[in-house]
Amino acid sequence: MAVGVSARGAAPRRATRSWWMEEALAQAAFADPPAPALDHGTTADVVILGGGYTGLWSAWFLTERQPDLDVVLLEQDVCGGGPSGRNAGFVNGFWFELAELERRYGRTLALRIARMGDESVAAVGAWCEANGVDAWFGRNGDVGVATSEAQGTRARELVETAERLGVPEVHRPLTADQVREHARSPRFRSGVWSPGGAGLHPARLARGLRRALIERGVRIFEQTPVRRFSAADPVLAETPHGSVRAGRAIVALGAWGRHWDAFRRSLMVRGTYMVMTEPAPERLAEIGWTGGEGLYDLRTALHYARTTPDGRIAFGGAGLRVTSSRRVDVRFAYDERSVLELVQDLHEWFPPFRDVPIACAWGGPIDVSARHLPFFGTLPGGRAHHALGFTGNGVAPCHLAGRILSGLALDVVDDATTLPIVRDPPKRFPRAAIFLPGERLVTHAVLRKDAREDRGRSPGPLTGTLARLPRRLGYNLGP
Repeated sequence: MAVGVSARGAAPRRATRSWWMEEALAQAAFADPPAPALDHGTTADVVILGGGYTGLWSAWFLTERQPDLDVVLLEQDVCGGGPSGRNAGFVNGFWFELAELERRYGRTLALRIARMGDESVAAVGAWCEANGVDAWFGRNGDVGVATSEAQGTRARELVETAERLGVPEVHRPLTADQVREHARSPRFRSGVWSPGGAGLHPARLARGLRRALIERGVRIFEQTPVRRFSAADPVLAETPHGSVRAGRAIVALGAWGRHWDAFRRSLMVRGTYMVMTEPAPERLAEIGWTGGEGLYDLRTALHYARTTPDGRIAFGGAGLRVTSSRRVDVRFAYDERSVLELVQDLHEWFPPFRDVPIACAWGGPIDVSARHLPFFGTLPGGRAHHALGFTGNGVAPCHLAGRILSGLALDVVDDATTLPIVRDPPKRFPRAAIFLPGERLVTHAVLRKDAREDRGRSPGPLTGTLARLPRRLGYNLGP
């Protein structure tokens, strides 16, 4: 019987948060003891709500800008326990969003945003090296593959946009033969090569940041949810057994921002899922995937995959079967049907891995914005600043967000805080009574469209119309 699988057809073992977090906590370099829960009242210069990448990088840049600053960080679970410690480890900026950036801000500002995102990709790797954090960072590039004829259009659009804006080096077309030079699969057709992409071990980065912040004197409290928040002067964060009063606040809640009235109509929540194989380096060699590239397909409900140094495949997908609700709850954490479909898709991509055991699976919610871009803002009163809506691409953009939010908290005017995305209000989704049933209808149409196109079939007029409805309504989501 395969390790991690209870029986033929049964779902793999559910990881504790993620395989990445399990692996990191098994290493002495990342297994620092838990931080205490807040059990008293305290004060700070800045209080940060959320211990994912956005909150952690914000704390890092606050202490970079002002080393004597008193910073308190509150996390409801453990730092990196959410998407920051369970994502696939793709480190990209905004080159994939060039078309939307140009449409919204024009060519010059679009390139400025994209280049600053690219700087963050490099900066994450440089930070790991400078701080002795072995997060497996490697700038090995990404390959987008068309697994159906319809997906070839998306690859061409990426290339054509980059060429038109004068940056042809960021996305390069690949023939089917060129794709096979990176990895061989019976599903892969043509594709696109993005050499600037990087990969890393997401939980090791989160744990490394956490340790560095504690060493700097940042007071981190884990297992400490915020029950009530006031953005008045001073700001007040109340927890089950304590409170923090501070001059400024940074709100970095991710998908859990949907519980706040201020953000409810600016966020959609998706469940995303991953499976991790046991090590099989000889099978990776068999399919020619030995360069460390990240792989993703060009479906709307995309798949994405990475390798590990010991020869595993981490394979994930946009779990459109678990979609927005009024609350982020346990339904998002592990969806058996989505996980089993991922295992099947993994084996269709890479048949030599059919008899390689699946070690475990995991999942959870992500925060999706209407424009497929993060948004920033300041709550009434001017003392609490936020960044949300990273839409599954937060590893490098959260680094940039930390620069921005730390600058806003300290009233700094620089090249980061003056980016046009900083003061651009998010597009709002319809009210729940309309949005929730409408989203489910569209989501099922997207799934049908992808499945039919994968089989070489037309999606049909009704399915195609419903799947494309979000874009027709001005949302940068869907096909």
